[in-house]
This record gives sequence, structure tokens and C-alpha cells, in this order.
Amino acid sequence: MTFSILSIITEITAQISGDFEDFIIENISIDSRSMQNNSGTLFFALKGQNHDAHAYIGELIESGVRCFVVDHIPNDVKDKALFLIVSDTTLALQQTAKYYRKLFHFPVIGITGSNGKTIVKEWLNFLLSSHYSIVRSPKSYNSQVGVPLSIFGANENHNLGIFEAGISQKGEMEKLAAIIQPNIGVFTHIGTAHDDGFENQSEKIAEKVRLFKNCEVVVLQKNEEVEKHIVNAVFTWSFIDNEATVYAEKIAEKDDGVTKLNVFYNGNSFCVTIPFEDAVSLSNAMHCISVLLYLNVDVQTIINSVQNLYPVEIRLQAKKGINNCVLIDDSYSSDYQSLKMALDFLEQQKQYQKKTIILSDIFQGGLPIEQLYKKVALAIQNNKIDRVIVIGETISKYLKELPNVISFHSTAKFLKQFNTESFQNETILIKGARSFNFDEIVVLLEEKNHETVLEINLDAIVHNLNFYKSKVKSTTKIMVMVKAFGYGNGGFEIAKLLEHNKVDYLGVAFADEGIELRKAGIKLPIMVLNPENSSFNAMIAYDLEPEIYSITGLKAFLKLVKEKNIASYPIHIKLDTGMHRLGFEEAQLPELISLLKNNNFVQIKSVFSHLAASDDTSFDDFTKLQFSRFTDYSNEVINALEIKPIRHILNTSGIFNYSNMQLEMVRLGIGLYGVGNSQIENSNLQNVSTLKSVISQIRIIKEGESIGYSRKYRVDQEIRVATIPIGYADGIRRAWGNEKGYVLIKNQKATILGNICMDMMMVDVTNIDCKPSDEVIVFGDYLKVTEIAKAIDTIAYEVLTGISKRVKRVYYKN
Repeated sequence: MTFSILSIITEITAQISGDFEDFIIENISIDSRSMQNNSGTLFFALKGQNHDAHAYIGELIESGVRCFVVDHIPNDVKDKALFLIVSDTTLALQQTAKYYRKLFHFPVIGITGSNGKTIVKEWLNFLLSSHYSIVRSPKSYNSQVGVPLSIFGANENHNLGIFEAGISQKGEMEKLAAIIQPNIGVFTHIGTAHDDGFENQSEKIAEKVRLFKNCEVVVLQKNEEVEKHIVNAVFTWSFIDNEATVYAEKIAEKDDGVTKLNVFYNGNSFCVTIPFEDAVSLSNAMHCISVLLYLNVDVQTIINSVQNLYPVEIRLQAKKGINNCVLIDDSYSSDYQSLKMALDFLEQQKQYQKKTIILSDIFQGGLPIEQLYKKVALAIQNNKIDRVIVIGETISKYLKELPNVISFHSTAKFLKQFNTESFQNETILIKGARSFNFDEIVVLLEEKNHETVLEINLDAIVHNLNFYKSKVKSTTKIMVMVKAFGYGNGGFEIAKLLEHNKVDYLGVAFADEGIELRKAGIKLPIMVLNPENSSFNAMIAYDLEPEIYSITGLKAFLKLVKEKNIASYPIHIKLDTGMHRLGFEEAQLPELISLLKNNNFVQIKSVFSHLAASDDTSFDDFTKLQFSRFTDYSNEVINALEIKPIRHILNTSGIFNYSNMQLEMVRLGIGLYGVGNSQIENSNLQNVSTLKSVISQIRIIKEGESIGYSRKYRVDQEIRVATIPIGYADGIRRAWGNEKGYVLIKNQKATILGNICMDMMMVDVTNIDCKPSDEVIVFGDYLKVTEIAKAIDTIAYEVLTGISKRVKRVYYKN
């Protein structure tokens, strides 16, 4: 289904500015950084609390975009494109999606709930794909912006839609319901997510079920609290109430990773095998079985298909690959909508200019096959992919004309024939349908590490960045600290994300950190906070900007730039206002000014200082004194030299507690990584890092035995002990051992017994139903680094930065 500019003007109540020329809309975009933007794009310039896409319209015009939905026309682009002027661009996006949805008349399943929405959606797509041509939300696109973007994936060849809707406050669901317009509703679960947006759980349920206003039926687990809010017919299931529409009971379990259920429905019964044991997966599976029963899917088909359900990976993951490569792992799905998302993530995370994609046959109903692969080829070409490896008979046929394509008919043939040494210094997107077993390719190309990993949530980093942006003016620049390997989270990967999100400066501690970022392709200005005189040559070679904090250092740098005959090299002058670590003191200012007066070899890019106690408002008077001193000292330098440098003094806690002191720039550090310095600050941040391991072995320890070095733990009654392959060489402090600390297994506390070893620790799992290879959380969402730091009398910085580089980092985006 196609639609044009002309068809939506009245829908969004737009005024036209510029030469009007109607055209068919090929692509809806809200991301100025996407390489899919072209002359067929309608771009919605969305405004948020911390961003305004209107600022990037000029760049988009240069890339070929010629039509924009805006709430105003920036002065620098007037008369350069066609503008549809509206009062609210987000509302206009939703209204456009609402109009587009009305062009289709196939049934739609709308899914909401606190948890499980994406899993149920993906499983329903898998279970129903042989019966229907389905359009669905890509990944977890369920927000006020994600839902409209999902709807635009529909076309006239689809005959079923499956869309999820998520909300965080009152008034949101009505907008999403008007866009999705579901016929069948699914309510997955009610939990604590987004509780802070509602007065109580009843209010939250009432808001969620607004999605089902016009549904013929709502499928849900039998729940009186939820059902009393639903005015529609219900189709319920239960494990405990045989009065539900569908009743299921477990058959005697075996320790084989699967669950057998007897399912009773409409006077009949049948047995299904679900390849999971955990309660959440069983609940998600029952939602799916109930939907299939409502749709009158044949029971034998249900039995055959449910046993093949699989874990759903809803995240795009960036991993370290062999031969200095970066892998983007999206090896579980293959459709056009998610391909575009993966290509954008590839561009965001690329460490090298060379880009490779390994792609399977595309499984997406709705489009004629020639048209589908034409769009796939165009997306690949738009992203300037250097090498395209296609696997599958269909994709090999339709993409063979691409100049850089290599074809294999099966994954097995690729694994057998392709030389891994041909992958060197490149970023590789691995994207394939589950049936192609691309996880085998990931195993082949991923750098081998042990089973302990630090997962870094890139979405959480962006959230935290935006939170601190909201505390300062839109005109205030932001420098972000990526020193100490990004506070233990990674250097290049974090820097690339920050560059993608258009921060103004990066800060590192030493020159070699900055050099590594430059070698990885980072082009943002980089300030080196602790430069050694011996590193000045290298800094100039790699375009790094030094902090100058002493007369000796200034003289050494001036001497070097004079010898090299360099003009206006950027430097940053640090003033000591009370931290007494580094910086020029008040008495040194005359000599500093004298050295810089009429000096054309350097340019003072910024003047700054560092607050000593911005995290503790009990030192409010001292913080204000530091700011007063900085104002006086910096004015003395600025007035004497007749310059207009950037001034900055606020660090993370300064941004939160003293935003009135923001000046022209602020410096964001630990807060970006999810750690604030107060309960209120932390409540606004999302956890970034999750340290995971697995159980290596479980043993029974008899009374009278001991555990670990020096026999620190004596067993006074028989216990069950698990060994975890992580120790102090990985960064786990020994002070966290000996029953002071714990890990989480199956969401339960497992106390650390005895001394933590170099590579291992032992924990008590006597009362936890677990087995070898089960996941272990060392810290994360529910065991925070701040809790560990407090228990061992240190700070969260030390816990995070102490995680060894031998621990594999995995970066992901939902």
C-alpha cells in the first residue's frame, strides 16, 4: 500500500511552505543519522526534552531528503525544501500512522502488559506464520513513537497484524489504541514496571486495557483484578482454576529442560511439550496457545509447533570478534523492518570503515519477492556495505547483481568454505532467520573468552545522557568522560555511541586513551586531562587537546608547538579553586597571562576547574566559594587575554545539584554509567552494566569440612555449594567474600563462602533450585554496584573500573 504527501496534509492539519510537489512516501524517518534517508523519505522532526531534530534538517537536505514535518522552519533552511508545519510533530506522526492503519482491513492482535509483550509477539508470529502473512512490531517497538513506526511496515499483501503497546503514564494508551485498532487483545502480565507513573496498580490496569476498547475478545491469564476492568468478552487460561476457558496442568516433570502440559479446552484435552521449564516462559506459551485456540488453529498443528518454540533475543549485541573485528549479532530474525534497524546500529557501532553483512533469506510476508529484495538491495547500498555475504537459495538469486556479493546456498557450506582469516579489521553484521543457525557463525567469528561477561546496555547510556541533558540548557555543551576504559564499560564502543548522539567533547585521562579512540575512528574533540610532557608529541600527531595545569607544562608545550611552527593549537587551562589536585593557583595567574599574551601558537579552547564536594550538599558553602573563585580567576585570564573560551566547572553531581553554575559546558562522568551520588539522582538513572557468570560445578559439602583457601569457612551442617568462574583477577574484591557478599541465582541470594580466589568463588545454593551452567548475576539491576561498594567501604567507581579487561564486554541495544 502506498500513500502520498497530499493524502496526509488534512489528517495532520498541516500548513505548507515551499514548492509543493506530491510524491509517494517510500520511507518514514525520525532519525537524522540513518543512512536510509533519501528523496523518498518523509522526515518528522521530533522534539523531546533533550533533543530537537529540527537542528539537523540542513544535513538531511544535503543527503537528499526534500519533505519535512516540522513545528517551525529553521532560518538556515527556509525555501530549501517542502515543509509541512504542524503544532506537534509527534502527534502528527501518530496521526499519519492512524491514517495509514485505516487503509487496511485485516485482523490485528494488540498485546500489552508489564512483561512478556515482545516474547508473546515473536512466538505468535512463529506459530501463525504458516497460516497468515504477518506484519508485526520490530523488536520491542511499543512506545508512543515505536508503535507508529511499526504500523508503516504494513502493506496490502498482509492479512494479520501483531503489534505490542507499552505505556508509562496515564493518557498514553488511548493514542496507541487509535493507531493499532486491534480486533483481538492479549494481556500478558501485570507487574511493577512503570508503577511510578500511576497512583496505584488498579489505575495502571485501567490504562492498559484501554487498548482493548474495540476488541472482540481479550486473551489473558485468569485474574479477577484485571478482568473487572475489561468490558469485552474474555478468553482466559489458568494453571490453577479449571473454570478458565483453557485449563492446563503439568505432567510429572523430568530433568530434561522441557515441560509437558495437559491442556483442557471446550470439553477436549491434548498434551503439549514446551521446551522450557521456567514459569515466565510457560506463561508466555499459554498466552500463545490460547490465541491459537481462539483462532481455531488445528490442535495437532498446535502440538507440532509449540514444541519448537525458542528463546527470543530482542537485543542487538555488539561483541568483540576475531582478528580485530566487531560483530553485530542479530542472528535470530530476518525481516526488512529489523534489517533497517540493524544497519543503523552497524553504522553506529562501526569501528573500522570496512563493513560486512552476512545475511540469510528474508522471511517477510506481504511484499512480492522481487519488490522485497529490491528494497533489501537498496538498503544495503544506502549503507555503503563493502562486502555482502548472502546465505540461502532465494537471497542468492535476487541479490546476485550486487557488485560486492558472495553467495552460499546454506550456512553449512559457508562454514565449510569460508576462510576466517578473510575477516580483518572490520565491522560485521550477522543477521539471519533462526532456521539458518547463524549462531554457529557468531561462534566462529567471536573472540573466545571465558563464560564471565559484562553486558553494557547502550539504551541505558542514552537514557542517562538525556537525563543530564535535561538538567542544563540546550545551548550548554557537554563533555563526557570516557577515561579508565569508559569507567570499566569500554572505551571505543561508548565513545562511538556518544559521537552518534552528538555530544560536544570527550574526556580521557591519558594520551594513550585518546590515541586508541582516534585509531578507532572517533572524530570528536578529545581533551586529555592528565597529559605528561613526554606525550605532547603524540597528542599533536593525533589531534588531542591537552589540559594545561602548570607553568612547567605550559612552557614545554609552547616550546614544542613553536618548534613545529603550529598556530592556534587548542589547549584547556585548569584553575585550582579548592580541590588542590592540579591547576593554576591565584598567585600564578599573572605569569600564566604573561606567557599566553600575544601568543598565536596556542588557542585557549576552555578554562575550567573541578568541584571537590558537589556530591555532598552539606558542603554547599564551599562549593559556592569554589564557583566564586572560578568566576574571579577565569575573568582575570579572559579579560587580560581578550578571549572568549568555553568555561566549565560542573561534574556529574554538579550537574544534578548545581545546574545554575553550568556556564558554557558541563562534564558528565560516572552518572552516564548509571551511578549517581544521591537516592533521588539514582532514581532517575538506569543501570548500564550487568556482570554475569555461570555455575561451573555444584557439590555437597559435609559437616566438618571447609571451603576455600585458609579454610576460612567451616561447614557446620551439610550444604550445597556452587563454584562460579570469576574471582579477584576479574575485579571482584576479596573483601566481598567471607559471607559479606552474595550473587544472584534464579533471583535468589547465594552467599559467598570463604575467600574469593583468583579465578573462582564458591557460593551457598542449598536452598536454590539450580544446576551447572545456570546464570549468575554478580551485579546489575537488582544487586547494584553501589550496594557492593558500600559493603566493602569503597565507591562505585572502584567497583566498575576494577573489572578486568579479560572479562568479555557485550554491548546491546533493545
